[in-house]
Amino acid sequence: MSWTYNGHEFNQGNVGSSFGFVYCIHNLVDKKRYIGKKFFTKAGYKQVKGKRKKVRKPSDWEKYWGSNNTLINDVKKHGEDKFIREILYICSNRSDCAYLELKEQIDRRVLEREDYYNDWIMVKVTGKNLRFLTESGHQYVSNNDNWYSET
Repeated sequence: MSWTYNGHEFNQGNVGSSFGFVYCIHNLVDKKRYIGKKFFTKAGYKQVKGKRKKVRKPSDWEKYWGSNNTLINDVKKHGEDKFIREILYICSNRSDCAYLELKEQIDRRVLEREDYYNDWIMVKVTGKNLRFLTESGHQYVSNNDNWYSET
């Protein structure tokens, strides 16, 4: 079962310079979902002139089914054809992935609902690296400076 993005199949040829993505996996049998993020590359090392150098290597994103053990067991139990892997956002950096994953999890209230596999949220985000706010034209924050003015 492959990944889909905007209703179309998404594969290695679509990655380009993107860093990662935020996704939703749908269980068609039990009607449960999982929100997560995945990077197209992972950290690795190689020897360069006798020194160990940090490099980015391809990740297992094409075969990835999330990090939740209950979800992984359900995929084994029901079969991959009973699930849809949907990419919600393509991200240009790690901070965008982390922020948009958190935003989706909070907006969908995944910790409060039984129809989501998500059972914990852990995130580290810095606002200075969020590029999607300016690059994509999304307005997730207010530009209202009047909140801080003295009256």
